[in-house]
Amino acid sequence: MKHVSWLVALVVGFVLGVFTSGSLGLGARRAPAAPPPSLAAAPRPRPAAPPPAAYRKVPIRADDPVRGPAQAPVTVVVFSDFQCPFCGRVEPTLKQVAETYGSKVRFVWKHQPLPMHPNAMPAALASEAAREQGKFWDMHDKLFAAQADLSPATYERYAGELGLDLAKFRAALTGKDGQDRIAADQQLAGTVGANGTPTLFFNCRQVVGAQPFESMRTVVDEELKKADALLKGGAPGPEFYDKACDANMALAAAAPAPAPAQPAPAPVVDAGALGLRADDPIRGSPQAPVTVVLFSDFQCPFCGRVEPTLAEVERTYGDKVRLVWKHQPLPMHPQAIPAAEAAEAAREQGKFWEMHDKLFQNQQALSPAVYAQYAKEIGLDVARFDEARQSERALARIREDQALANRIGVNGTPTMFVNGERIVGAVQFTELKSVIDRQLAKK
Repeated sequence: MKHVSWLVALVVGFVLGVFTSGSLGLGARRAPAAPPPSLAAAPRPRPAAPPPAAYRKVPIRADDPVRGPAQAPVTVVVFSDFQCPFCGRVEPTLKQVAETYGSKVRFVWKHQPLPMHPNAMPAALASEAAREQGKFWDMHDKLFAAQADLSPATYERYAGELGLDLAKFRAALTGKDGQDRIAADQQLAGTVGANGTPTLFFNCRQVVGAQPFESMRTVVDEELKKADALLKGGAPGPEFYDKACDANMALAAAAPAPAPAQPAPAPVVDAGALGLRADDPIRGSPQAPVTVVLFSDFQCPFCGRVEPTLAEVERTYGDKVRLVWKHQPLPMHPQAIPAAEAAEAAREQGKFWEMHDKLFQNQQALSPAVYAQYAKEIGLDVARFDEARQSERALARIREDQALANRIGVNGTPTMFVNGERIVGAVQFTELKSVIDRQLAKK
């Protein structure tokens, strides 16, 4: 119970500032949000405006899973992933769109299981096996309702609950009957720029991420007005989706090219505001001319993805760069705080980085049952480790880092500060190298 009040406050802060789209989840660079004065006092944000319109022609197969009438004036094609938390978050919003607009909107599903989600592909195959028996959406609803419990055992249980022919279902799963269809959707996703999930297309108008209902309603209303203008009082026929998409594509082609964007100055945080403690975990020389302060989460897949990049930085720059760790466990990751506590307990015995490496190497298997095992493997006093892990002092240090993150506007992970210059996301080595080289040149 010691985490409950803290997690409630953290969730409030997270909802106010963190990923409104799958982008952070994509490890993409984005401008930091201004930090609220406090978690408790932060005002409710206004609904986000829809992003600038982008259009991509998205073909639909005759046997794609569809919800809604074929003659709906607005078609929403959804590229999604059954294990993606943002895809789960957008599902109630899509339901609200369906309830609000009724027969005016139909939904078409496209698979985009992301590689960092180990259960995404098996779940997609299970949904395809259900589609073969006419119950894709029934399985879809089951999978999202139990998103934290995806496994082969649950797929078969859901099939039984849905009244599927279990022998046919098992054969489809074993033979991976849906694999080619899923691969075709993934290839299409790459073609139309649906590289993250969820990505939606409203009559081929792209909307990225788990946008709030108000933003989606704005898009639907605009597309309905366009549809009414095309129909001129008539009723949409089976070919209307293609007609609406072609009109949107023509609109995009006729739009004037935007002026080249001027590069914005990199956001910089003063070194004093980064709150470095004398006993913060550090890799590298204390006298290094460049300091990289990393806010990270042991369960975040993009934090795991950036680790090889940071290792390459260490190999390339040696004593010229030091890395300082700061905790920023996110509320969507249930093992993030327990793993951070394990790392803190190891830090007390001088082996933070050894535990850090174990946690990232076994990111898919984080649980309280394994932390003591890792402690034993790296040579810790396990009794002392368990006491420290369960103590208030471990959580207190994590809270300090989270409060610091809130003050300086760190809403997502990984976020790095290279001599104060902010970098957000699982960037490639070349991008991080350019920032480090710039800082070294200043020295």
